[in-house]
Amino acid sequence: MQLRRFGSTGLQVAPLALGTVNFSWLTDEADSFAMLDAAFEAGVNLIDTSDNYNAGQSEALLGRWFAQGGGRREKTVLATKVYSAPMEWGSPDPVRRLGTWVGPNQRGLSAKHVREACEASLRRLQTDHIDLYQMHHVDRSTRWEEIWQAMGVLVQQGKVLYVGSSNFAGWHIAQAQESARARSFMGLVSEQSVYNLARRTIELEVLPAARAYGMAVLAYSPLGGGLLAGKPSPNDRGRRAHLQATDAVQAFQELCEALGRPPAAVALAWVGRQPGVTAPVIGPRTMAQFRSSLAALEIELGDETLKRLDEIFPGPGGPAPEAYAW
Repeated sequence: MQLRRFGSTGLQVAPLALGTVNFSWLTDEADSFAMLDAAFEAGVNLIDTSDNYNAGQSEALLGRWFAQGGGRREKTVLATKVYSAPMEWGSPDPVRRLGTWVGPNQRGLSAKHVREACEASLRRLQTDHIDLYQMHHVDRSTRWEEIWQAMGVLVQQGKVLYVGSSNFAGWHIAQAQESARARSFMGLVSEQSVYNLARRTIELEVLPAARAYGMAVLAYSPLGGGLLAGKPSPNDRGRRAHLQATDAVQAFQELCEALGRPPAAVALAWVGRQPGVTAPVIGPRTMAQFRSSLAALEIELGDETLKRLDEIFPGPGGPAPEAYAW
């Protein structure tokens, strides 16, 4: 598997990242371990999780997998996130995943929460450091001086190597980077954002901002919550998106039939080859889904196919401001 440089850092990562949002929820531990082992053997070295996935249980599962040894932790680029603290498990319903927040300061990017959340993640993950610590959302109520002070302490302590963002707008990236530069701090090395054929908004400003600052881009939801695989998510948002895109999805499926390729594989291949994208983040529930995602890396999309995909799922028209101005 040919590796890619992670933005302007010295890290090398596979062109596919393994997300763990389903682990310990829709996928039990045995099957989760099997997928993690398969990824390890295939060379997929970036594993993405979050402290609020399944009330912290996804991180804990990863910790147990690392504890098996065999170079699992050393060969993994471990990425987790901070913003919403894990909720106390409050419902047996795995679809709703209800819970209660532990306290008023266990949310956001205050120095207090960032420090405490990092310590809790390290315990669950059974490791002494996090390779990529991502802010899961922008915190409009906390100054960048406070955020970077907290992150700087974690870096100095060796508990965090790199800092990334997720779900940031282009101007948030610029604001964060210029604030970090004023502190002589490395700043953000990556942005993780939703990106797929049906949702191309980041082409306006997020992708250009990331490229301008030498950042890696991780694309989550590359299949649109199942929309582009012909299996919409069971939640209301997924069903609405599927209804709104019925004609486009039908045309997409017809194109994939003509190509002789599964829709999910074509959608994933498209994301992985977009300029500025370092790796799509997949969230498989089964080994079959994981294997099919690996196979998608070998698909080459020709110019005519790419043109047709743009016709079916037109993007915003390019980067801002040319997308809407002269």
